[in-house]
Amino acid sequence: MLEPFAGAWQQGKSCDVTDATAYPTLYACLDRISSDIGKLPWHVKQRGSDGVGRIVPNAKLERPNGFQTPSQFRASWVLALLQQGNAVVLKAPDLIVLNWERITPLVSAGGEVFYRIATPAHSLLPSQYHGRAVTVPASEVMHDRRACLYHELIGVPPITAAYLPAAKNWHILDNAKTRFAKGNELGGLLTVPAGLSDEDAAVLREYWQSTDPQTIRVVGADAKFTPFDGKSTDAQVVEQLQLSDKQICAPFHVPPFLVGAESLPSGQRPDQYLDTYFKLALQHLIDGMESLLTAGLGLPAGQYVEIDTSALLRMDQATRGAFYKDMVAGGIFTRNEARKAFDLPPVDGGDVITVQAQDVPLGGQTNG
Repeated sequence: MLEPFAGAWQQGKSCDVTDATAYPTLYACLDRISSDIGKLPWHVKQRGSDGVGRIVPNAKLERPNGFQTPSQFRASWVLALLQQGNAVVLKAPDLIVLNWERITPLVSAGGEVFYRIATPAHSLLPSQYHGRAVTVPASEVMHDRRACLYHELIGVPPITAAYLPAAKNWHILDNAKTRFAKGNELGGLLTVPAGLSDEDAAVLREYWQSTDPQTIRVVGADAKFTPFDGKSTDAQVVEQLQLSDKQICAPFHVPPFLVGAESLPSGQRPDQYLDTYFKLALQHLIDGMESLLTAGLGLPAGQYVEIDTSALLRMDQATRGAFYKDMVAGGIFTRNEARKAFDLPPVDGGDVITVQAQDVPLGGQTNG
């Protein structure tokens, strides 16, 4: 079981990171970012003499390992970054995202970097790693990391900043669960006329607490029960939950409405927030993955890895249509290239770049 920080259990911090990820908003942030990047296909491209990159096959990316699809592999890479701040990927023979808790970065006196990998006897890693600690040079792995606040080789995950508000809301929901499990009965004050002995008071209290709150209770001696009023605090609890939800979203740069933490602000379009979400929450993760894969896969000169972000628009047909319409009208895509993006067959003459007749060179009309 993971601690939110070193020594948390000695301080009575009972909600650990595993519990906190069960809180809906935090789970939604982790799932949203990892699944969105997971669904983006990647390609190896070869840059030609004309400067244009064309897709070439690459078996490593088509099947990173024997137990994950490319989508699952990308999602596990991103989850390692979000939860542990570090994604260390073993390069050979398969691409495997390692468990950061079992990795120790090492730096030699000469400044060379190594990684000590400790694995259990039963592991998905190659057999030479099973049940032992193996030290490998940095060239054998790809190490992606988030903000390195304390050391250049150790990233700090956004879940660190989101932990406290998530833990607070988790405790609120846990207390509510306990309360509703008892029939949503609030505590209160049971009063009787003066002269009640301590023994009779203890018997009365035990009877009141042991009785099903949904049943009818009968108590003599003119007893009166006054429940503690919870209405004045209910609104404050809701406000606390909403405030903490926004604080959870902030380290992940996720607009709260994307994970159900608030409604879409009035006057705003979803695509405006989605563009912000891509630029702040996804783009730096995608760029880091592309750079590490391009350098780490040992690709030939002129080849590079590119992740296709157009899949983010797959469900927004109106935006996709407007995008490809502008690309065709601007002479960037042919009609057949645009049709291919919508899984439509090519048409005769669709492979020619076309522009409107009134388009002329900036220097003026040319002759002939």
